[in-house]
Amino acid sequence: MGEIERPRTRALRVDAARNRARVLQVAYEAFAADGLAVPIDEIARRAGVGAGTVYRHFPTKEALFGAVFSDRVRLIVDHAHALLVAEAPATALFAFLRDMVRNGATDHGLVDALAGYGIDLETAAPGAEAAFLDVLGELLTAAQQAGSVRPDIGVAEIKALLLVCKTAQLYGDKVSDRVASVIEDGLRMP
Repeated sequence: MGEIERPRTRALRVDAARNRARVLQVAYEAFAADGLAVPIDEIARRAGVGAGTVYRHFPTKEALFGAVFSDRVRLIVDHAHALLVAEAPATALFAFLRDMVRNGATDHGLVDALAGYGIDLETAAPGAEAAFLDVLGELLTAAQQAGSVRPDIGVAEIKALLLVCKTAQLYGDKVSDRVASVIEDGLRMP
């Protein structure tokens, strides 16, 4: 009898893992498209699961957002490190900033979180913002040490510029690319 129950338990675990992954994917898409105000019930509906399934994996909206944001920041940090290894310092920094401006134009949840809108980021995703700021600092320092970027610019200014770029989403991708070029021009050594 134990052998019969074991496969059923595994099937439930696989199903639960699949539901959790689906909820995370849908939550990411919902937060990106609509910002942090999307209700959990709406995320559950879009994921094709009951609200109870979402709450079983993520007891609060902050826990759900924290999981989504932590994963997103991990991908961003990994991308930045790959750029640092593969590119010249200035190229790495400017490619990263251009990607962040483009993403910020479409990922409302990420920008809202970095700006501190509607959620206590450190509680929801402990260490995520610090990891983001650290890798941004690594990119900036490398470009400054290479003599490509003004030495009077710090991580705080770069983060502020990225947050301001959220408004580019109102004007489309072409404006985002032009805004990224203006930022790049302003950061370069005269």
